[in-house]
Amino acid sequence: MEDVVQRLHHQLDLAVQLRGSAKADPDVEAARERLRAWQAVRLARTHADLLASPNMGPAATFFLTDVYGSNDLGKLALDVQRVVPIMAKLLPTAALETAADAIELHALSEELDIAMVNALGGKIRKLDAAAYGQAYRGVGRRKDRERQIALVEDLGASLGRLNDQPFVTSALKLMRRPARVAGFGELHTFLERGRDAFHKIGNTKKFVDLIVSRERKLLKALFAGDDSLLDQ
Repeated sequence: MEDVVQRLHHQLDLAVQLRGSAKADPDVEAARERLRAWQAVRLARTHADLLASPNMGPAATFFLTDVYGSNDLGKLALDVQRVVPIMAKLLPTAALETAADAIELHALSEELDIAMVNALGGKIRKLDAAAYGQAYRGVGRRKDRERQIALVEDLGASLGRLNDQPFVTSALKLMRRPARVAGFGELHTFLERGRDAFHKIGNTKKFVDLIVSRERKLLKALFAGDDSLLDQ
């Protein structure tokens, strides 16, 4: 538990710092929003079959918006940063691990997005696959890109574990009102949405493996100079 709390503290500080830096410059913030909107469309195109699936659709929507897409977890990070000691007492370890994975992914994605904005410059206004691919390779940081996908995999496993442990589900239900009162209602809502979205899947690993394998294939193609998968 203590290790998870320390990790959560560290990632929260980083996430809040990065969001503050981006918001301080309106031009950077506007460019960041354009980039994230373009990435959200690409993700929806790449994983269109998962979004259309009756069983996997809710989890795919949650993943591609709340976790890996255009939704901003900045407010969640701010909420959590203020009340980590209370959370550590009230939430089960599995829920804290899921939160830590989500915040770390948010912080790393924020950092990489700002690097992409800087690399794109004026091209952000007419963003296409060629411009994106060139900026992606210009930023480099392959290990961070690989870590980003690994965090998606870890978070998927964490959300799966929330459904595999009935006592965690019960604890989250009981915590709805106390969470709002204690100041981490945003996190609690995030965890419950994730748990509900993954409830219908059945085979969580198969779902996560599909997303991760596609994103790793795209990573390899982009670093090899092939931007064609961005349009598929």
